[in-house]
Amino acid sequence: MKRQATAVWKGDFENGGGVVSSQSGVLANQGYDAKGRFKDEEGRSGTNPEELIAAAHASCFAMQLSAFLAQNGTPGSRVQATATVELKPGEGIKGSHLNLEAEVPGIDQAKFEELANKAKAECPVSRALGAIDVTLEAKLV
Repeated sequence: MKRQATAVWKGDFENGGGVVSSQSGVLANQGYDAKGRFKDEEGRSGTNPEELIAAAHASCFAMQLSAFLAQNGTPGSRVQATATVELKPGEGIKGSHLNLEAEVPGIDQAKFEELANKAKAECPVSRALGAIDVTLEAKLV
């Protein structure tokens, strides 16, 4: 299976800008620029590579955990994962922190944490992010 996205950038780094589109069409000429990446802490001026990595990480982790929960005989009724990717200008991406809140009837805290840590280690995006620190905070609600 292969998936693709295309980015087109015009202009210099500081004043230029680009658009990114994905194969599925969920991203269609979504704008991004240096301001949105490095200056707009609110994240309202367009997307950026780190936000897209965070989206990929959160969604992959939630799917992987859901599979492990089902295999355990305790499917989750709700799994919410938030990934926060940290970029330090001049140093690069330093880490991705997963914050998990899940409703899982019939599971105890120890087994929940075991499966969450297994999902963190085994989801394909976590594996792809092997060069950075991936952390997890898991809460059973």
